[in-house]
Amino acid sequence: MTRQQAADAIDAVWRIESARLIAGLARIVGDIGVAEDLAQDALVAALEQWPESGVPDNPGAWLKHRAIDQLRRQKMQGKKHEHLGRELEERQVSPESALAAAIDDHVGDDLLSLIFTACHPVLTTEARVALTLRLLGGLTTDEIARAFLVPKATIQQRIVRAKRTLAAARVPFEVPRGAELAQRLESVLEVIYLIFNEGYSATAGEAWVRPALCEDALRLGRILAELAPAEAEVHGLVALMEIQASRVRARVGPGGEPILLLDQDRGRWDHLLIRRGLGALERAETLGGAYGPYTLQAAIAACHARARTPEETDWTRIVALYDGLAQLLPSPVVELNRAVALGMAFGPAAGLEVVDSLTTDPALAGYHLLPSVRGDLLAKLGRFEEARAELARAAELTENVRERELLIKKREAL
Repeated sequence: MTRQQAADAIDAVWRIESARLIAGLARIVGDIGVAEDLAQDALVAALEQWPESGVPDNPGAWLKHRAIDQLRRQKMQGKKHEHLGRELEERQVSPESALAAAIDDHVGDDLLSLIFTACHPVLTTEARVALTLRLLGGLTTDEIARAFLVPKATIQQRIVRAKRTLAAARVPFEVPRGAELAQRLESVLEVIYLIFNEGYSATAGEAWVRPALCEDALRLGRILAELAPAEAEVHGLVALMEIQASRVRARVGPGGEPILLLDQDRGRWDHLLIRRGLGALERAETLGGAYGPYTLQAAIAACHARARTPEETDWTRIVALYDGLAQLLPSPVVELNRAVALGMAFGPAAGLEVVDSLTTDPALAGYHLLPSVRGDLLAKLGRFEEARAELARAAELTENVRERELLIKKREAL
């Protein structure tokens, strides 16, 4: 086996096994920072040994036992890791076989605890995203930095500070119960959808989409759906991401240029993902109760997925769903999306009326999609000079190179 083959194998194993390994260790030591350090030590050992010895038959078990060895050594170092020794004694997991079994016990609960800990509200949104991708996505600091177009040092600082914050706040490694569960679950879903959206519609850089981030978010969403099968909004989020991900290939042209929804070749949509998404939406609906925000957005996405052509889209239903979303989650961005649907269902004048009411909203002051939508509606009404000015402003505001090119092209076409 060449070094490159070994490195590729280690990378694949790490992405599969790291979250479970870190989660099991975190339950034993009570600190995700210490748990990740132990797991990383096992990874370093694999990088050193596997190119010579080959990948073991059970690489996950190999990593687990290496982490246990490291834990033993740290326990023997005395005061430096005194807390580890006390923790192990309290849990009575001194024998190595018992410690190995302890890591394997309750894997589902451990993963769920890791998700809730990484997404704890005590952390900033940026820290939650970075820590979740690191601990649960198995991404390196370099990969996270490249995905979000920020310096590697920035991501390193976010992760280090996040671990310190969790330790200082004595955040317990557990699944929240009762009334706290709903609030904490909202934080988890927000993080996963933020990761997905950055992949689906990149806010900056030269790429219009970053499929790898969409895949990371989908994987996290599917894991969460398996671990929390009774939570309707979890299935709602998975449905939303599956359906939106089905369009990723069709969103980009041969040269990387953006292709908007109504211009896409629907034959290029991934119909397996659509079926999975509609199935997840049905599960969310079956669980009963009022639609949550993710389930409502999934229902909107389903309207597009079910339409064989743009003309078959049920825009009236989409408007009704946006009405419900606006009541449940009032925000200027939701109103802007509702205005687009109104313009498609009842004519551009109806949409423009709503958009004009948003132009003074400070929350949308630098939001490029506001002048972009307004420009499209003005163009449909034949007010081309005003439309060109709005599209030019939108092009100035966006930080995504591909989106800027699209807006300039639309302006020139007028």
